[in-house]
Amino acid sequence: MKFGITQTFDCSYLPGKEEQLLVYVGSHTDSATHYPQLIQAGFRRSGEQVYRPYCQQCTACHSIRLPVNDFALSRSQRRLLNKNKAFTTRTTTQTSEAYYPLYEHYITERHADGSMYPPDPVQFESFLACEWNSPLFVEAYDGDKLIAVAVTDIIDTHDHRDGFSAMYTFYDPDYHHRSLGTWMILQQIHHTRAQNRHYLYLGYQIDDCNKMNYKSRFLPHERYYNHQWHRFENAQQVSEMASRRNDLVIDLLR
Repeated sequence: MKFGITQTFDCSYLPGKEEQLLVYVGSHTDSATHYPQLIQAGFRRSGEQVYRPYCQQCTACHSIRLPVNDFALSRSQRRLLNKNKAFTTRTTTQTSEAYYPLYEHYITERHADGSMYPPDPVQFESFLACEWNSPLFVEAYDGDKLIAVAVTDIIDTHDHRDGFSAMYTFYDPDYHHRSLGTWMILQQIHHTRAQNRHYLYLGYQIDDCNKMNYKSRFLPHERYYNHQWHRFENAQQVSEMASRRNDLVIDLLR
């Protein structure tokens, strides 16, 4: 397999940090063949690009995945399911004209300070489109109204490591009080289990980024670092790891 390294650029998640990516370089056929293997090595897809962080001075990003058959609901997650029990979901492989207005509203209201602002249709299509992979869309409805979409890749490994990869979720910001980001992960867990798959890959977890803290609340979970997956059973383990990393940073700055 061949890889390229991007130039450094401002980190989208940690102020004052720079980011660099390791990008897989291959044909469409090779990308489709190696994608499941790359996902298990901490990579992620956006459009046609498969990448993972390759930052020389920072190791804050960890790929995170949920072993869905071991996942246990927390009290707050149970309350959320009960709160949103009137909502319904369905899966489809076909996009809808209703997606872009929902995405535009979401980015404008929730991420005006991010790299995806301002939204536009071309950006949206390039973000979703992939000639060598067809994502699954988990749609959520309040009655007949589309309120959320989770763009999800199917990871076929033909063994116990197969699953879904949660690429991106966008939702109606008018429903912010319903915690749809967390709720949609719970729905993806449900659909992963329903298809007898084993893992839900959630992309990257950065403990120092408040926008990502919700991912660490799904337990148990596994994180990829030092070239292997490490399991975290409870919040105490997560907290201890964050403390060790902060101590290491302090030592490096001395």
